[in-house]
Amino acid sequence: MEDILELRRWVDNKIEMDLIRECAPTLAGLKTANLFNYKFDDLTNMHKELARINGLLNIKGVYVRILRKSMTRALLYVYRPVRLAKDLTNPLAVSLLKKEGYGDYIKKTSPRECSMIEICEKAIYFLTRRVNESECFPHEIGLFLGYPAVDVKGFIEQKGQNCKCCGFWKVYGDEESSKMKFEQYRKCIEVYKKVFLQGRSLCQLTVSA
Repeated sequence: MEDILELRRWVDNKIEMDLIRECAPTLAGLKTANLFNYKFDDLTNMHKELARINGLLNIKGVYVRILRKSMTRALLYVYRPVRLAKDLTNPLAVSLLKKEGYGDYIKKTSPRECSMIEICEKAIYFLTRRVNESECFPHEIGLFLGYPAVDVKGFIEQKGQNCKCCGFWKVYGDEESSKMKFEQYRKCIEVYKKVFLQGRSLCQLTVSA
């Protein structure tokens, strides 16, 4: 298949093409979240486009929000709140987040005490602050992208060195399981790009939660 950048000229809506290219595993329900930089020409139009996209995807259980923006680029976070809440309430994830200062934002970690959306919103609010305070991504961001907590812990402790393998993230835990996921994500991305360019819509390609 031709390079995706070359094929963009056939697509009317750039943000939809970027979502397919960068976030297919999340749209397919295989992954908790994806993160990517989106280049825009007009800030007002970009916000209108995001509102439209959220109108299409929220009913499928997928949300898009801005973590950081400049005059021409926005760091877009595409996520599934239900999956994210489960990831963030994992005991190891809770421990890691508390060490990074999220204690006040994840006090209520039981879905019985706090809705899934509330758990996510509180944690994402603090993450957004952290992202905007530094040019580098905070290490705990992997927990918000569906990376195994053990791999995020290993990355922090090893300062990004000595991993077993590297794909969509650096692996410090179950290497074989991670490699299988990496391959699954790669296949998903290729299939989604192909069928989207053949005419399937973004909404059709987004699996309901």
